[in-house]
Amino acid sequence: MKISREDVVRVAELAYLDLSETELETYRAQIDEILEYIGKLNELDTANVEPMAQVLTDDQTADATLREDIVVPCGIAAEVLKQAPDPEPPFFRVPKVIER
Repeated sequence: MKISREDVVRVAELAYLDLSETELETYRAQIDEILEYIGKLNELDTANVEPMAQVLTDDQTADATLREDIVVPCGIAAEVLKQAPDPEPPFFRVPKVIER
């Protein structure tokens, strides 16, 4: 076990999450699995592997791999803001939580 229950509790507190005991154990186990996998990756010899600056190889092109970004206007913003308790278009105003 690489991560303790107390570690998960501390991260949950920092994120202002109220987790049940079941959720704490579920997340502890999941994070532990992730850390174990990272530990396995750290065992690999990468001395002769060149660092990558991009995900495409020399024989790939962006046209074949990536889709074009298309701007799609959000037509529901005004309606959503009408439902907010204290809207100030185009934003939601929320209580300050930094000093919680």
